[in-house]
Amino acid sequence: MTRFDVTIAGELNLDLILYGLPEALPPERELLADNMMLTLGSSSAIVAHNLAALGDRVGFVSCIGDDPLGNIALERLGAGGVEVQEVVRRSGIQTGLSVILQREKWRTILTYPGTIYDLKPEHINFDYLAASRHFHLSSFYLQRALRPRAAELFRRMKERGLTTSLDPNDDPDDEWKNDILETLRYVDIFLPNEREAKKIAETENIEEAVSKLASIVPLVVVKLGADGALAQRGSERCVGSATRVKTVDAVGAGDSFDAGFLHEFLRGGGLQGCLSSGNVAGALSTTRAGGTEAFRDSEYRNRFLREQL
Repeated sequence: MTRFDVTIAGELNLDLILYGLPEALPPERELLADNMMLTLGSSSAIVAHNLAALGDRVGFVSCIGDDPLGNIALERLGAGGVEVQEVVRRSGIQTGLSVILQREKWRTILTYPGTIYDLKPEHINFDYLAASRHFHLSSFYLQRALRPRAAELFRRMKERGLTTSLDPNDDPDDEWKNDILETLRYVDIFLPNEREAKKIAETENIEEAVSKLASIVPLVVVKLGADGALAQRGSERCVGSATRVKTVDAVGAGDSFDAGFLHEFLRGGGLQGCLSSGNVAGALSTTRAGGTEAFRDSEYRNRFLREQL
């Protein structure tokens, strides 16, 4: 029996979400939002929190500042059932923060990286990460200090017998350098959205992108937003429809999809079942503000999952 079902290395910070903003933001004006939410953010932490909410044993490695934002993020993640003893506190560096300007159909995300950039290989207890069935990494392009050795990290996890997954998330520099391809050699499940898949595969055709990525990674899962998701494993193709709900926002929906998909994968579910679980978890996330609030309410979460799965 391993200690964890999933271990995750990545960023830990809060999201400040502002709602009801004007479409234009003219300079030198005091503009008003009509609602706000300060909630657990960061792709890695959202995946970890929501996996734990679904019943998985989750260990987490990250780096935060010795400041109030870091304390709140760490307390929120730990309260969600994630093991956080290997989270490193760094003095003199502020914990990161994302400010999300949410409109009705689109959003702008402004991130202060802070300690997001500061997670280094020397901060990581590899034996802790390896005491698991599965290893996951999110936000490849934000892991500035870890990224040069990401391939080594995944290789070591594979050598210890873990299955692995990677969600690249966006590249804030919009450069999409191909160093990720070396890391993908050691990834079992690749979880980009449609735009990320096209950028990494260097094509505007999603079928070409999936074909190229599937030649490198055994299982490619592409999130398609309102169109659901598709999965390619060798010659096997599965498509899963999105779950229709009344949406508050889509913050963390892709990360919640990852949690749902991996939860079912670790239970031995088939590809179609994994897609369904991912789509339902992503939909659940959108019904409350931010990426974890719907998962924190256990009565609401369990009722939603019973009705949808």
